[in-house]
Amino acid sequence: MARTLVIGYGNPHRADDGVAYYVVNALRERLGQNALGEDNTGLEELGAQTDSILLTQLVPELIDTLVDYDQVVFVDAHVLEDMPALHCQSIASEYTASAFTHHMTPAMLLALLKALHHKEPAGHVVSVRGRDFDFHRGLSANTAALVQPAVECILQMIAAAEEGTAVELC
Repeated sequence: MARTLVIGYGNPHRADDGVAYYVVNALRERLGQNALGEDNTGLEELGAQTDSILLTQLVPELIDTLVDYDQVVFVDAHVLEDMPALHCQSIASEYTASAFTHHMTPAMLLALLKALHHKEPAGHVVSVRGRDFDFHRGLSANTAALVQPAVECILQMIAAAEEGTAVELC
């Protein structure tokens, strides 16, 4: 059976930037798992068929965790008006230099995993359009309305991986 890791990242104290917090916890509820709080990233609970974690940003230290998974789903907010409000896409490992020292893309993380461990899990991004990035907790109405559809999309990815079928992206 294929194992899936869902990585939600963003800042829940910056309104819609924290949409991954809500998506991951709604997914965990659907899977019968306990919700993650502010002090629990989920890294302490790994070992299920489908695991999920919450982070503020992607970091290279995740590489050793990713080794154990056949599929990785990254959940984040986006601000692009020319992209669908709920955007799902497959990604491949790709090394790209960054001008910022604290910026790592999902494709870059997968590229480092491939280079260091010769492992290349299927990668997907589920990105939800954010509109409010002020300093407060909670989501704007438009972003909150996309939490459950994002969870459905992730559940389809998990089912496809377990069945060994192609993923139909939302």
